[in-house]
Amino acid sequence: MRMLLIHSDYLEYEVKDKALSKPEEISEEQKKGRLDEVLAAFMSVEKVDEANPEEIVQKAVEEIKNVASQVNAQNIFVYPFAHLSSELAKPEVALEILKAIEEKLKEEGFNVKRAPFGYYKAFKLSCKGHPLAELSRTIVPSGEKKEEEVPEALKKEEELVSYWYILTPEGELIEVDKFDFSGHENLKKFANYEISKSRVAEKEPAHVKIMLNQELVDYEEGSDPGNLRYYPKGRLIKSLLENYVTERVIEYGAMEVETPIMYDFEHPALKSYLNRFPARQYIVLSGDKKFFLRFAACFGQFLMKKDATISYRHLPLRMYELTRYSFRREKRGELSGLRRLRAFTMPDMHTVAKDMEQAKAEFKKQYKLSMEVLKGVGLTPEDYEVAIRFTEDFWNENKEFIVELAKIIGKPVLIEMWKQRFFYFVLKFEFNFVDTLDKAAALSTVQIDVENAKRYGVTFYNEEGKEEYPLILHCSPSGAIERVMYAMLEKQAKLQAKGKKAMFPLWLAPIQVRVIPISEQYLDYALYVAGKLEGAKIRVDVDDMNERLNKKIRRAEKEWIPYIIVVGEKEKEQNVITVRKREDGKQYEMQLEELIREIRQKTESFPYKPRPLPLLLSKRPKFRG
Repeated sequence: MRMLLIHSDYLEYEVKDKALSKPEEISEEQKKGRLDEVLAAFMSVEKVDEANPEEIVQKAVEEIKNVASQVNAQNIFVYPFAHLSSELAKPEVALEILKAIEEKLKEEGFNVKRAPFGYYKAFKLSCKGHPLAELSRTIVPSGEKKEEEVPEALKKEEELVSYWYILTPEGELIEVDKFDFSGHENLKKFANYEISKSRVAEKEPAHVKIMLNQELVDYEEGSDPGNLRYYPKGRLIKSLLENYVTERVIEYGAMEVETPIMYDFEHPALKSYLNRFPARQYIVLSGDKKFFLRFAACFGQFLMKKDATISYRHLPLRMYELTRYSFRREKRGELSGLRRLRAFTMPDMHTVAKDMEQAKAEFKKQYKLSMEVLKGVGLTPEDYEVAIRFTEDFWNENKEFIVELAKIIGKPVLIEMWKQRFFYFVLKFEFNFVDTLDKAAALSTVQIDVENAKRYGVTFYNEEGKEEYPLILHCSPSGAIERVMYAMLEKQAKLQAKGKKAMFPLWLAPIQVRVIPISEQYLDYALYVAGKLEGAKIRVDVDDMNERLNKKIRRAEKEWIPYIIVVGEKEKEQNVITVRKREDGKQYEMQLEELIREIRQKTESFPYKPRPLPLLLSKRPKFRG
């Protein structure tokens, strides 16, 4: 059983339609319901629960009682929620388990309401937002083994005791519940999200509507959930981002390599590492051998480094791969548009460092590199929050270094500290974007790994010619490319909510200029203008649809086109253009060469790709109905 427990001001539902051919029979009164000051228990009963329903009921009741006592809740809402699992129990078994949980909770003295089973329901809830307000639980019958093999790191991650603080640029380390978040509301949302550890998406994030309406990205029903399809405009954006991050990392000094996406499950070093990395694997069978699909570029790069002869003179040694794709079998209820996927593109750099001093120097450089990379896609420190994670011993030995990281970003950061180290790293940072649903997603990250050199047999020769085990830094200066797209779109959704115009960064706009002739007789001049722009490596198209001018302009606005050129008799006679700029909403009359210079100046340090769609709008298919 999977449970999502949300402490709420209220939860109310309304039945809309049947989800099963034979749903639970209900009265008119049961078609609506509400409880205030409630612990909402969203539940998916799973196939494995059929082995021992009575035990599942007992364990579920104990979990709910435990959380209810912590949040001081007397009202419980049992809510069937199939979206938390892809391995659901038979409907009749699930209904009996939910009914039994309802009755047992009533016997324990709770005021309990249960939403009807087998229906599509609209619901509203107001989460209280404190650190224990969102919790997830997994319950499995004794002796039963889930089909999915879960690494020890994932199990341990749920058991680890974390100590949470806010670190200021002045060096103050303040317990999170004693910090004054005035002026740092986004940091507060991030801290609440991290402490609750709830990754389930209850609602569709704002960027999903944008990615669909703009015909960028869509769900693919023919694949496993969390594997998406990219339409031409979305593929262009993704491709440009891939090129941009790769260029920045190579400029930084990394060597680009390529490694396999599939690895032997029984390889001793790999098998050991699987239990040290908190990710679920896709398993592939080939004959009688079992393989897993990589969830990062670590495996291939570590094995490559093991076979290389490395001298201290080569260090720090940086190796990079853009993994298209990495695979993590995230829980189905956690999948959410571009925010959390099962197949994603990860820019992944690993750096060999001779000792901790060199590793810390690289860590700081890569921290700054990550800030620069995000700035290039329109994300500044005001748009993301910083988490730094380490053990207590590391803090005591490196306080000044960690405070310096807060100074560089120029604002308070969230600290997660552990008494003892369990993971393979001693220090890690992430830049996290908080979206319109107050959910956070990690973008850039760097870790100092103290285990895997020895595990994989990676060594270097020191000044005396003796072999030593180095430290290894894991770095993704942007995070997954899909996450970058998610953060960009969510930022624009926030701006739209404030009444501002949404925009892509100019170098990423699928179409940078649209030329609109006021009538068909000026189409030739529109094509002439477009040809000049295209020759200057500017993505341009022409709206040749037989429609009114106002409708054409509205269409360009809906597509977030940065520059709209309208051409008619005056423009043709005087060899000028009338340009509407999206960034300020103003209209300008200028020479075409002036516009070309402006666009080239704004995009000169970024990669370029040609227009992803036909020049004429009349020649384009519509990808979504």
